[in-house]
Amino acid sequence: MRSSNTPAIEVDDLVKSYGEVDAVRGVSFTVPPGEVFGFLGPNGAGKSTTISVLCTLAKPTSGAARVSGFDVVTQHDAVRRHIGLVFQDPTLDVQLTAEQNLRLHAELYGIDPGVIPARMDQMLHMVGLADRRDQPVVTFSGGMKRRLEIARGLMHSPRVLFLDEPTIGLDPQTRSSIWRYIRALQDAEGTTIFMTTHYMEEAEFCDRIAIIDRGEIVVLDTPEALKGGVGADRVVLGTVDDESALGALRGRFGIEAAVAEGAVTFHVENGEAFVPRLFGELDVTITSVAVSRPTLDDVFMRHTGTTIRDAETGGPGDHNRAMMRALAGAKR
Repeated sequence: MRSSNTPAIEVDDLVKSYGEVDAVRGVSFTVPPGEVFGFLGPNGAGKSTTISVLCTLAKPTSGAARVSGFDVVTQHDAVRRHIGLVFQDPTLDVQLTAEQNLRLHAELYGIDPGVIPARMDQMLHMVGLADRRDQPVVTFSGGMKRRLEIARGLMHSPRVLFLDEPTIGLDPQTRSSIWRYIRALQDAEGTTIFMTTHYMEEAEFCDRIAIIDRGEIVVLDTPEALKGGVGADRVVLGTVDDESALGALRGRFGIEAAVAEGAVTFHVENGEAFVPRLFGELDVTITSVAVSRPTLDDVFMRHTGTTIRDAETGGPGDHNRAMMRALAGAKR
């Protein structure tokens, strides 16, 4: 039994290499129990590789990692007993019903048969699928399947639930709905949640965020603290001549701007007060203007020098199923 003060996750100078490619480069962080911790970064940044190491699906090249106090290399069976995992790709058996999928998972994890019905009922109600328990998963929408996978990941009451891009491929409204369920589940179960994402708006749901790029953590803090660190407002201008506007901003105001998505974009303190000066002094016709407070997009750009790249979908679903069964091999 581990103390309640034991960190849910401890990572110390973790390195994972594939040949000459360093997928994770000296990553260190600690996640306390009960926190929703996010890894935010583009595809290929090292997010899924880190999860693979923490879930004992890959061995670190160097460094150390512990989950619920157990070493991921020397105590991998204990780690597996205390975690749940939701992969990017679906791993449900769509020919089975929702209840049958949960029961199969419970049996693989060696849950006492006497408590399985009550646990299934609890999980299905918590994710809003109690009325669909007897229906084949093949009839479910993408959002319903994802909710069922999250419920399945919690069936054996893990101390830590890993969510690898939990809402990838879902529309924004469904993503928001999924996160309401995740938060409700986290509050009810007290489970630590470690999730990866490349959706900025999704990262806002986390208690803390580590931005990872090219295998390295570039900054780690709460969403509000990260945005507060940027300080300046974002100003987006529509002009009749963007190149002239760039030169005028540099020459007249000393502002280095860029053209992104067809508009001139830059950051400045107190943007709303600055806008009237633009109309009076820029000497380039402005067709539109928008001012916004710093976002996580701005944080990412500030610390990496680029915008976050869209993550790519895809991956070997059959491999993920095999990994899920491997995790279940260490029963309670």
